[in-house]
Amino acid sequence: MKVLVAIKRVVDPNIKVRVKSDGSGVELANVKMAMNPFCEIAIEQAVRMKEAGAVTEIVAVSVGVPQSQETLRTAMAMGADRGILVEIATEVQPLAVAKVLKAIVEKEKPGLVITGKQAIDDDCNQTGQMLAALLGWPQAAFISKLTIAGDRADITREVDGGLENIAVKLPAVVTADLRLNEPRYVTLPNIMKAKKKPLEVLKPDQLGVDVAPRLATLKVQEPPKRGAGVKVADVAELVNKLKNEAKVI
Repeated sequence: MKVLVAIKRVVDPNIKVRVKSDGSGVELANVKMAMNPFCEIAIEQAVRMKEAGAVTEIVAVSVGVPQSQETLRTAMAMGADRGILVEIATEVQPLAVAKVLKAIVEKEKPGLVITGKQAIDDDCNQTGQMLAALLGWPQAAFISKLTIAGDRADITREVDGGLENIAVKLPAVVTADLRLNEPRYVTLPNIMKAKKKPLEVLKPDQLGVDVAPRLATLKVQEPPKRGAGVKVADVAELVNKLKNEAKVI
């Protein structure tokens, strides 16, 4: 079975995000970038499935700026067999990504698509669900366990009330949650091997996909700074402050 894994290049999660002075967006110039953490989990899951013999090929796909090739090379160093970059220099929104991935899926015909449940930059949590809808495939979001059993996938997913066990017929789209696995560290030998793996670069026009933004960002601003906490002597004083100052009770 071939598995297609969608990955995204985002600001490194250990970097403090800064808003541009004109409020038009987040500052990306001279900022360290990395693979979205949930996408790392998705790649790791595909690699583990290949090591277990359930998967024959892993194709990593990214939609974004030319520098996303570096992110794809990281995915290949983790164990992906080849990469596909759909190069778009402008802002890419979830619906556009889902349309691009649909075109790639129709071209590659994978048995399973794995994405991260969300990207840490926009936190949209939409692409996987939109892709499943466009393809008409079964979907399972927020998965924390995945087992392939013939023509179906047995899945444990995280819901508000705890865990839910479901089975979906393949081909399907799943989105990886935090507790699915712990991604491996990339070793230097694998980084060197990844440089020789095939990486295809495409344009949206070649796939016949319209990626024009449907939404416009009006303004981005820092959240208000939290005030310092205060110590209270007893429960009575706490209740008084909650009632008369915070006015939450």
